[in-house]
Amino acid sequence: MAKTCDFVTSSKVEGDFVLVEEGSDQVALFVAGGDENGIKRVADLLCEDIERVSGQKPELFISSDVPEAKRLVIIGSVEGSSAIKNLAESGKICIADIKGKWEASFITVVDHPFPGVEEALVIAGSDKRGTIYGMFELSQQMGISPWYWWADVPVEKKDRLFVKAGRYVIDSPKVKYRGIFLNDEEPALGNWAREKFGGFNAKFYDKVFELILRMKGNFLWPAMWGKAFYDDDLRNAELADEYGVVIGFSHHEPMMRSHVEWERYGKGPWDYTRNAATLRNFWREGIERMGDHENIVTVGMRGDGDMPMSDERNIELLSGIIEDQRGIISDVTGRPAEETPQVWALYKEVQDYYDMGMRVPEDITLLYCDDNWGNVRRVPGGEERQRAGGSGMYYHFDYVGGPRNYKWLNTNPLPRIWEQMKLSYEYGIDRLWVVNVGDLKPMELPIQFFLDLAWNPDAVGTKELDAYSYLWAAQQFGKERAAQIAVFLDKYTKFNGRRKPELLSPDTYSLLHYREAEKVVGEYNLLAAEAREFYETMPENMKDAYYQLVLFPIEACANLNHLYYAAAKNRLYAEQGGALTNAMADSVKLLFERDAKLTEYFHTELAGGKWNHMMSQTHIGYTYWQQPEENNIPETRTIKLPPKPEMGIMAEGSDKWWPETSELSELPVIDDVSKMRRYIEVFNRGAEAFRYSTDTSHPWLKISHPEGVLETRKRLWVSVDWGKVPAGIHKASVEINGAGQTLKVVVPVEKRDEETFKSIKGFVESNGYISIEADHYAKKHDTVDTKWMTIPDMGRTGSAVTIHPVTAESREPGDEVMLEYPVHLKSSGKVTVHAYFSPTLNYTAGDGFKYAIGFDDKVPVIVNIHEDETHSDWQRWVADNINICTSEHEIQSPGNHVLRFYMVDPGLVLQKIVIDTGGLKETYLGPDESRFLY
Repeated sequence: MAKTCDFVTSSKVEGDFVLVEEGSDQVALFVAGGDENGIKRVADLLCEDIERVSGQKPELFISSDVPEAKRLVIIGSVEGSSAIKNLAESGKICIADIKGKWEASFITVVDHPFPGVEEALVIAGSDKRGTIYGMFELSQQMGISPWYWWADVPVEKKDRLFVKAGRYVIDSPKVKYRGIFLNDEEPALGNWAREKFGGFNAKFYDKVFELILRMKGNFLWPAMWGKAFYDDDLRNAELADEYGVVIGFSHHEPMMRSHVEWERYGKGPWDYTRNAATLRNFWREGIERMGDHENIVTVGMRGDGDMPMSDERNIELLSGIIEDQRGIISDVTGRPAEETPQVWALYKEVQDYYDMGMRVPEDITLLYCDDNWGNVRRVPGGEERQRAGGSGMYYHFDYVGGPRNYKWLNTNPLPRIWEQMKLSYEYGIDRLWVVNVGDLKPMELPIQFFLDLAWNPDAVGTKELDAYSYLWAAQQFGKERAAQIAVFLDKYTKFNGRRKPELLSPDTYSLLHYREAEKVVGEYNLLAAEAREFYETMPENMKDAYYQLVLFPIEACANLNHLYYAAAKNRLYAEQGGALTNAMADSVKLLFERDAKLTEYFHTELAGGKWNHMMSQTHIGYTYWQQPEENNIPETRTIKLPPKPEMGIMAEGSDKWWPETSELSELPVIDDVSKMRRYIEVFNRGAEAFRYSTDTSHPWLKISHPEGVLETRKRLWVSVDWGKVPAGIHKASVEINGAGQTLKVVVPVEKRDEETFKSIKGFVESNGYISIEADHYAKKHDTVDTKWMTIPDMGRTGSAVTIHPVTAESREPGDEVMLEYPVHLKSSGKVTVHAYFSPTLNYTAGDGFKYAIGFDDKVPVIVNIHEDETHSDWQRWVADNINICTSEHEIQSPGNHVLRFYMVDPGLVLQKIVIDTGGLKETYLGPDESRFLY
């Protein structure tokens, strides 16, 4: 978490400052009358925080004279507070290390600072926001979560709180402007704000500004779907300026005018070639209205409605627009344009202008962007990093657009945010970080992580990344519950990161191969059950916060995955004429209804209905990129069963079933390395139950339910008694009798002799493939300047590996920078290696990112992950959240080999490797990891 060292304690030693103690005089707070109004406002919030903790609200003095008080909290900025200046001049405090800095502060205990004051806690800031951050740092350490209001996080009551003697410095942030963008906010946030506050007015933004500052952010792009920050409530801008929250307008809203204001007041087309004078007047009004408030002005122009201006890229036109806008800025402010912070967003097609050679004055911040799916599109080159205006990044946790909207719940695993934003920072993007957070409410965890990371990216390595969920959970729910809640948070965001809920369908996960769909749904349902069980143990005052931050997203997404799984089984069973077909249709209906019930509870019962409308983004039944008007239940089928029973058989891993096919069914191989059991599903195609029995060809072949009565469907598990199996390859079989029918299923079994088994080293091939998680290499080769780094829990199934630093020089493949994966192959010949990468884009605008891969000492194959990339490729990568690249290799002999993965370019994030020797089946996640023998 972004904080200085711990300085608040419940155990007092000599010299500590008493903040709260039963039997002691109530502490008072003081702000010099001449200091910033924002400091005074937040000082009052600090009084309220102390009351939340202790039950008693201290008195706040705002005057030119220091009040007499036994214990006083003195708050002020270095330049604005007469009290801070007097303390510095008298030698009571030292301000030299923060004076003149951006947003720095310190907290220190001072004895007898002024006559009549025995001791003081001094919170001094280099400027307004620095002082505010010092106060909110104290609040957090007292136990006030930034989400106390926005997520109903309870405050633990304490009767003893002390500030340790010493001096605690909060240094300047590494990223200058750090903030959020409220966007795509209808119908959820919009309806909620109108019901709660009457609209997006100062009452609403008061809560937003406080939240941003509590997380040490300082920047906001306000809500803009039919909303105008300045025009909707004149108090909005005044309040932002008082708090010290910097206001800008989004990537397509230039010159401090909201898009909807053109609809309200604009005349003629939004087209500079036909309506330039009107547009200039419109923009001038925006700059005039801005006044002396702290803003970052967006320059440039896109087409009406956040669309391209045209199919062409008219550099001369856009350059002229920006030149005219800067002329307006200079004319209105009476200062050179470079003295007003400006940003040019290289969003979507606007980046084409830049790539084609368009340049803007050096003082304008270049706002680079991701692809709307969390993948950075471009980073500045060496010369660009020297620009006076610096560089920013516009990132997304929410999006409306292709290949699919995603607005409902958090689908942003922290490791991916960390990797992409650290990448941005390493390339010098440190002037502005702003993230699209949609409705704000479902994104609590990633928002705070984003802003904490922005404060000091250098302080957040892989170790800190791995610990973040725990620390965040501890802040909301206490350390004793944090470890388990962190597991819940990490798992659900990982599961959602595999595929956005809006992109799920009955076809996403395979019903047939590697038990993929049932494992995904089983894992999510188990997580939901565990999270619900944990909820029942929570104190009553924590349940609302836990429900919205943890339980609801888990239960809702587990339910949604189960819904599509049931729909997939309904379709399969209908094709088979199975007796469970209609029951699966009923399950789909019940799960669909449960989705609505979960939402209804969130809206009407949670926190007494405080969050009504907040979960109303539609998320079921998408047919293209745009959302449906309402959730639509997946299509299901019902069938009428014949009265008499009829047996059906389906073998695991087969897309065929009997009696549709007359081919002999065969299970995947059961071998002595994986020792995985396999299943045969026996199902009824009639209304009447029947008795079934089984016979095995070998006594060491075991059946879980060898006989019984079958009403609908039963899974028979086939396993092997390995102590009784002779070495060799066996074609065993199971004969199933029922409803007057008999069917044989072949069961291939392989047991190696002892000598062969002991000789195996590495990941072992089974059923025609080897699957390896990327971080499970046996050996890595680094250099002093280029090292392999594991990013914990990053990826769809495990952790990931990448090169550190991300700015390392590219190289020819060689032994110096390489990973080794021992494998055991059963045969020789051609194999295909599938390398699973995070969907990293070609952000350096070169010829694409490359890696090399090969077996043993063979010359490796070099693969370009961006070669011949098309728009449809990109759509598949971001929808699947993976880029799978392949290479062909020739294996000369069976046995032990070493697969070697070589660095060529930095920036690639490897999640998984799958070697296909001829048996790999198509699934979404790929097969589970193969067994490793030493």
